[in-house]
Amino acid sequence: MFEAPSILFFEAGLAVFAAAILPKLLRNMPLSMPMVFLGAGILAFTLLRNLPDPDPVKYAEFTTHLTEICVIISLMGAGLALDRPFRWREWSTTWRMLGIVMPLCILVVTLLGLWVLGLGLAGAILIAAALAPTDPVLASEVQVGEPADAETDAYEDEVRFGLTSEAGLNDGLAFPFVYLAIVMSLVGTAPEAWFPQWFAVDVLWRIGVGVLLGFGTGKLLSRIFFAARYKSLRLSEHSEGFVALAATFLAYGVAEMVEGYGFIAVFVCAVTIRSAEHTHGYHKVLHSYVEQLERLMTVVILVLLGGAIARGLLAGIGWTEVLVALAFLILVRPLAGWLGLLGSRPGPRERLAIAYFGIRGIGSLYYLGYALSHGEFDAEARELWAVVGLVVAMSIVLHGATTAPLMNRLDALRKKEAVRRFGDENQAPNTTV
Repeated sequence: MFEAPSILFFEAGLAVFAAAILPKLLRNMPLSMPMVFLGAGILAFTLLRNLPDPDPVKYAEFTTHLTEICVIISLMGAGLALDRPFRWREWSTTWRMLGIVMPLCILVVTLLGLWVLGLGLAGAILIAAALAPTDPVLASEVQVGEPADAETDAYEDEVRFGLTSEAGLNDGLAFPFVYLAIVMSLVGTAPEAWFPQWFAVDVLWRIGVGVLLGFGTGKLLSRIFFAARYKSLRLSEHSEGFVALAATFLAYGVAEMVEGYGFIAVFVCAVTIRSAEHTHGYHKVLHSYVEQLERLMTVVILVLLGGAIARGLLAGIGWTEVLVALAFLILVRPLAGWLGLLGSRPGPRERLAIAYFGIRGIGSLYYLGYALSHGEFDAEARELWAVVGLVVAMSIVLHGATTAPLMNRLDALRKKEAVRRFGDENQAPNTTV
């Protein structure tokens, strides 16, 4: 008879091995790595009844911190991967997604939570805030690749750039709405009870501090990496990739210590580092380390999510919740994205792709865990976890099955259009369709 520890070690080895090879094997298939590991978690926790119950409500603190670490590592990777210079017009797609699309999604999902799911106002806002951001972790398959090391390569197509930059910033910018739900659960919904402090602290102060400290940390670290007086401190000459983790924790920690948004600080720090010595090969070293660590943590979380589903996370789900989840994934986010991007630089097919790939994931799990541990949602905790878990699982399946076919089709159309316009398919990233 095999003992539980030996089974866990064997399964861990298989999971890590699979995490290394699956992204390459599934590159052109209507199947994704998150789908595989979510399914593996459901299967393992269904068959092996002696495995502990990964209940996110029971183990709320562990769930919150595990997802928190995964998200900030992913944000560092997203920022390091962006080759496009930080200019207002160059990032116009990002600003539209953050300033128009995300608020629209929050508004509509709040109304669905109130009128269809029967949640209280605080719970409805929490669901909306948790589900609004495109996830930087699970959306990695539709994001930009590794950093370019030549100016001629330093341009991403608008779909991958838009989704990467949106995912990098919207996790932090959804946080004010999470805090809004928390404060409403504690002091009530009357505006005079929550608005002054919420707007001054949770919106203005936390966002401003996150941006400033992220930029300052990035400037300091990029100087050490590339321009330190002593060669022994100039880490770019030693190919030490693990210092990307140090940059992640430093930016996050310093912002959180003074009540700023650490998510924003990490992404801004990463973009600032990326802008220094733009074509230096050290950026690839940093990004590669972060990407591998992110992949390993994603495997763990998805297996545990699958286990939670197998052990009854979705037990209270009915047709109403399923219809709301489907409505959000295939109607609310795509329509809001399409409206927000009208008249923007992407072509019509690209606008549709950006609007459609609003992938929900690890960030949603973190926001919910954080809010439940800081607010008063005890009566709705199980229902909130069930709804968010359902949307994340459906997003993993829906977007995972369509990512490769749709992105490959877009790439083929860009190459065809680039040949028609410029006579060179290598101009595809600069071509809109």
